[in-house]
Amino acid sequence: MNRVYLDWNATAPLRAEARAAMVAAMDLLGNPSSVHAEGRAAKSLVETARAQVAAAFGAEGADVVFLSGATEAAALACAGRGLLGADIEHDAVVAWVDAVLPVARDGKVTVAEAERSVLQAANSETGVVQDLPPGLAVVDATQVFGKVPFAFNWAGCEMALISAHKLGGPKGIGALVLRRGTELSAQIRGGGQEMGRRSGTENVIGIAGFGAAAQAAARDLDAGVWDGVAELRNILEKTIEASAGDTIFVGNTAPRLPNTCCLAVPGWKGETQVMQMDLAGFAISAGSACSSGKVRASRVLQAMGYDAATASGAIRVSLGPQTTETDVLRFAENWLRHYEKFRARAA
Repeated sequence: MNRVYLDWNATAPLRAEARAAMVAAMDLLGNPSSVHAEGRAAKSLVETARAQVAAAFGAEGADVVFLSGATEAAALACAGRGLLGADIEHDAVVAWVDAVLPVARDGKVTVAEAERSVLQAANSETGVVQDLPPGLAVVDATQVFGKVPFAFNWAGCEMALISAHKLGGPKGIGALVLRRGTELSAQIRGGGQEMGRRSGTENVIGIAGFGAAAQAAARDLDAGVWDGVAELRNILEKTIEASAGDTIFVGNTAPRLPNTCCLAVPGWKGETQVMQMDLAGFAISAGSACSSGKVRASRVLQAMGYDAATASGAIRVSLGPQTTETDVLRFAENWLRHYEKFRARAA
């Protein structure tokens, strides 16, 4: 059975460019903090990757601080600041904010005090893209980076969270991007690496992969690759809607990421659908991958006003540039087969 991967929002397959950069970095001997030739070579690679990430993210002139991922970036940016957020934010952000910002049925968040607020640029479960107010304290750009046009320098925010593995880089490396001159107290202290914001010897191999992946992702975005992905997402939704008219497509009245379909059938458990599709050869999810092992109604959908039965019956199908129309139609066919069985049992 040929498996079909439809969980790109959880993690994207490693890009060939990232793999090649990482393999080359493995041959570098030096520590980037060392002043000898070997250390300078490693330092040069880190700075090249920093420039690649900054260019791809529209953050030239900003500070790109490499970290272990967007979760660490959220902690560094948000801890102890008394920031406000919404309950649709990723768990890594909700852990540090007062989740009081109102959420509309279409997934849009109302921000009254931008300078005190955190807002995701796009939701990982629904794909809903937010309108970012100027002066925002922190933007979680993890899902938009590489999928839709975004420029940090034009967003008008103070800090941004990004992660490599969402755009085809390696897992375990991300960055906090800061407006130049932003004051920030390090949480991990020691040798003062990363401009004093995050001590510890740099993950040179991961950073090299991040830089190469960011550069390749920007090239794909400019080439319109994700426009084709959006067409496939629309084919998927129209195919399902034609045979299962009671299916709820969450967030489809608002701008969304081009690859994301969040659909719900009240009463049909999302976890059941994920297992059924897995056995049929399709990788999908019932929410954020970072909530694995904690099966429950989607907090995101409940914040949007959906009842528990709907929030428990939601799945996320997220496509990527390697997804084909055959993949999409095969998934729809298999999902509809199980849908008919569910309806027959519920009758």
